Formats: sequence, structure tokens, C-alpha cells
Amino acid sequence: MKTQTLSAIAGFLALSTLPAVAARGAGQPPAAPSLDFDFFKTRVQPIFTAKRPGHARCISCHVAGTPLRLQPFSTGTSTWNDEESRKNFDAMKRVVAPGSLQSKLLLHPLAEKAGGDFFHNGGKHWTSQNDPEWQTLTAWVTGETKTRSEKR
Repeated sequence: MKTQTLSAIAGFLALSTLPAVAARGAGQPPAAPSLDFDFFKTRVQPIFTAKRPGHARCISCHVAGTPLRLQPFSTGTSTWNDEESRKNFDAMKRVVAPGSLQSKLLLHPLAEKAGGDFFHNGGKHWTSQNDPEWQTLTAWVTGETKTRSEKR
């Protein structure tokens, strides 16, 4: 009797997990998060214009002369309009693997001692993964959205 009961419970548990496995795909990793444009526009873009002691602003080099290009500001402005922000977003998607902490955007400007890679002609802007700006970039890369961040 106990064997039949245990077999019935095991069968029920196995069947109850089938919808979740089927929805995800057997043996498939969860889908990578998408990159949120509003979070990028309001939280990430300001990092590109921020002044850091001993460093040029990201925008100083990345509007010309580098493979990763940010849009220059329109004449007489000090911020990007929606069209320029969308172009910046599209440019950044080339150096970001959604969900991956190995994205170039995270590794290039991060000090090697903190887990960054050796390459970034503009220097290492962050010496620690605890830096608030680096944390903001990480949040965006890992799928944080403006809506979710506003609820905190």
C-alpha cells in the first residue's frame, strides 16, 4: 500500500512539473532579459556625461574616433533628444549581451583588479563593482526596467 501511494505521489509530482518544463523548453536556459530603453535613457545615459576626477567624460571620446559612437548633442543643448537617445541605445546594444556580466560595457571601463578586462583606451573609470555607476550599468544589462526601479 505504501509503495502504491508513493508511486502515485511521485507520478503526480512529475506530471505537475511538465507545464513549466514545456513552457521553458526541456533543458533550455531561461531567456535573456531584454534591454529597457526608458531605463537606458533616464539612468544609463547620464553616466556618459558624468565628470569623474582624473578622467574625461565618456562622451568626450565616444562621439568620434572610437568604434562605439554616441550621438553628439544637438547645437545649444546638453542632453540628448529621443531620436538621439534611441541611436545611443542601438549603439550600446552592440557591446551588451543582455543578462551577461561579461558585456564589454561592463568590463572595459572597470579596473582589472575589480574584474574588468585589460582594454579601454579611456582608462578605468571604476575601481570597484560596488561603484554606483557600475551598478546602474549592471542593472540595465541584467534586465532592470525603469518601472521596476521606480517601485523600489
